[in-house]
Amino acid sequence: MSESYYLFSNGTLSRKDNVFRLKTPTGEFKDLKIEVARDIYVFGELTLNTKCLNYMGQLNIPTHFFNYYGFYTGSFYPKETRVSGALLVKQVEALLNENKKMMLAQEFIVGGAHNILRNLKYYNNRDKDLSETISNIEFLVKEIKKTKSVQELMGIEGNIRKLYYDSWSKIFNKEVEFEKRVKRPPDNMVNCLISFINTLVYTATLSEIYKTQLNPTISYLHVPGEKRFSLCLDISEIFKPLISDRMIFSLINKNIITEDDFDKESNFCYLKPKAKMKILKEFDERMKTTIKHRDLNRNTSYRHLLRLECYKLIKTIVEDVQYNSFKMWW
Repeated sequence: MSESYYLFSNGTLSRKDNVFRLKTPTGEFKDLKIEVARDIYVFGELTLNTKCLNYMGQLNIPTHFFNYYGFYTGSFYPKETRVSGALLVKQVEALLNENKKMMLAQEFIVGGAHNILRNLKYYNNRDKDLSETISNIEFLVKEIKKTKSVQELMGIEGNIRKLYYDSWSKIFNKEVEFEKRVKRPPDNMVNCLISFINTLVYTATLSEIYKTQLNPTISYLHVPGEKRFSLCLDISEIFKPLISDRMIFSLINKNIITEDDFDKESNFCYLKPKAKMKILKEFDERMKTTIKHRDLNRNTSYRHLLRLECYKLIKTIVEDVQYNSFKMWW
């Protein structure tokens, strides 16, 4: 079974025979079972040498790096082994075909909005009184397929998100500071959690895209650009309500994470190291959570749902079939 490794210790990571050996500043050693590694997340000041990086590339292990504050800084993306020139051509053709691009972009938002509504209805059935928000978002969802441009589509998505975030104060079981979404930098506990966990969803999506023949820089909702894997943003849009948002509600309502887990500087809020470890433990467990897949008729993990979404996208791009994004049914 594949595992994600989360490394917090400062020190040195090097190759030792057929393992990765982590040496801490105190001289202690920890060996990673690299044969089961899916990907590696690095937090803290870890030193790597080219021998180690070459071995990661040889074993096709993406490695994601975060700075001291927990902000994502980049990924070591090994040379792609599952390349397909034919699929790359099809991806670009779909991007240049305005109708197909809009169909894909709209469906990413439809999926995300559907999953947002599932969250709201879940809490509305638990006496949270979110019926007005649900009604307003349902109205906006009907407008998605009418959009003529990605810019217009993103405007609707922004309105849906604003209504959704405005309702969070009712979902939380206690009074929490959260008036609006602030990204750079996050200014309170909730914004910090959104930024950090959304990034985990983004990097997990990148790791799953790597297992397919998709090119992660060709996207349809988010503008393809330099220095980012924009297809991850497209696919993550669908899964953030299921993985990130539900996790935030659970962390706060169950007091797993509190205001004491954060440091604040002026308008800047960031997670303490121990809090990151608690969140990563929860995230790893959540990604291993399984549901009975209605189409496959077998248990499927949240992480594998990301891979399945990639396969659906490939089928749409290559075979020109209708793309139906993942939508929660529970």
